Amino acid sequence: MRTALSFDDVLLVPQYSEIESRKQILIKQNLRSVGNFSLPIISSPMDTVTGESMACAMDSAGGVGIIHRYNDMEDQAKIVMNVTSAGHNVGAAIGVGDDCVDRALFLTRAGVSFLCIDVAHGHHSKVRYALEMLREVLGRETHIMAGNVATLEAFNDLADWGADSIRVGIGGGSICSTRIQTGHGMPTLQSIIDCARSDRDAALIADGGIRTSGDIVKALAAGADFVMVGSLLAGTEETPGTIIHTKNGREKVYRGMASKEAQRSWRNRVSSIEGVSHTVPLKGPVKDVLGELQTGIRSGISYSGAHSVLSLQTRAEFIQQTTSGQVESSTHIKRI
Repeated sequence: MRTALSFDDVLLVPQYSEIESRKQILIKQNLRSVGNFSLPIISSPMDTVTGESMACAMDSAGGVGIIHRYNDMEDQAKIVMNVTSAGHNVGAAIGVGDDCVDRALFLTRAGVSFLCIDVAHGHHSKVRYALEMLREVLGRETHIMAGNVATLEAFNDLADWGADSIRVGIGGGSICSTRIQTGHGMPTLQSIIDCARSDRDAALIADGGIRTSGDIVKALAAGADFVMVGSLLAGTEETPGTIIHTKNGREKVYRGMASKEAQRSWRNRVSSIEGVSHTVPLKGPVKDVLGELQTGIRSGISYSGAHSVLSLQTRAEFIQQTTSGQVESSTHIKRI
């Protein structure tokens, strides 16, 4: 039995730097056949995270959003069309059910920038069939993201089946209960480290368990090309849903798509429950949140003496910290 590391288990060792300003740090990343993005952050395809407003805001900030699939394909395509007609890049999620190809065709005709096969367990025969069918219909021109996976074997298989980019991470999301319900999963950082060893030409999208800009820096240093986030953006003005008033103030709902509440809303029944639903405080405009994350990413890269994501991955040195080190790493002021 081997040990698997999470974001909290490690730190990056500070190194000699000649960086004079964080503005010198280049965090632009390329998503093949889609384009360059000045912010390597993707908003998650969840119905309480990414709708039309979030997708527009993500692209305006230099990242990109993925429209969730928990609606009619016509409605999803309309959202995509609204976003692209405003001059923005946007992705759209699809499943592996009977409407997989039809939905993909609807979305490509609407001008979607890329597709995302969105399932909890991506190392599956249905994902293989979907990728092969989509490649047969769409060819190689359409960028297809797929996932989620946790192992190098799974990453390589999805790349061989036709995925251009692959979501890495199972069970690490803040409102995901897959590991509790099924006993399966792997710390996201360890999955990134393992999958980054792949020799396949597919982008690695770190997905799950990312709570801070420091976690984003660690994910990029470990080999991720982009990170996908949900909880970091939950509660911002652009997230779908109405504002509700609770004893804690003004909040919005943030829920996992396998939660009981979400399943009832989009398919009128509940099967395996692998998520929860919560309310989160309002955070204001998403551009403010993304601005803080961008500053943290640039600062983190500079601490390794690197000037880009690629040079960070070359220079990065991880150390494992003890439980006492984890306490010391957090804010820990004590009142006397």
